[in-house]
Amino acid sequence: MLNTLFANDVRQTLDHFRRSVDQMFENFYGNQGAPSAASAQSSDRSWSFSPVLESAWTESLLNIRAILPGVAEKDVNVTVQNNQLIIEGERKLPETFANSKSWTQLPYGRFYSAVMLPTGLDVDHVTCHLQNGVLDIQIPLAEASRPRQIRIQTGEQKAIGA
Repeated sequence: MLNTLFANDVRQTLDHFRRSVDQMFENFYGNQGAPSAASAQSSDRSWSFSPVLESAWTESLLNIRAILPGVAEKDVNVTVQNNQLIIEGERKLPETFANSKSWTQLPYGRFYSAVMLPTGLDVDHVTCHLQNGVLDIQIPLAEASRPRQIRIQTGEQKAIGA
């Protein structure tokens, strides 16, 4: 039964994550440059795009990958707050484009993505690695959430507390 409850929690969380990713795709491909409702309150910020995200589970980790082409390590921040993984930063226009007449289809500017994390993760031990425009984030499962084998005993059963 615990496996079923855990599987349902994971399934619901992954469904929520999938909806968040779908919304990010809509923001990236459809409504570029429009700030989200949360950022609309802050007039000094204009969000240009949301990074494309994907996720995968192993027995001990949740892996999240964000595609951030042309973003330097110093221009991206990853935080965990209120059970959300927040990826924010800025994709800067190259200097060769900034001081010339240029045309591009690539979005530049600030970005922000927030993903609800499932329960049972060890958010104190998150690791991030940025290489070639790909940000890999690994969040380990908390020890208490990992499946563990329970030994089955044979023979006569003893009463508890006797």
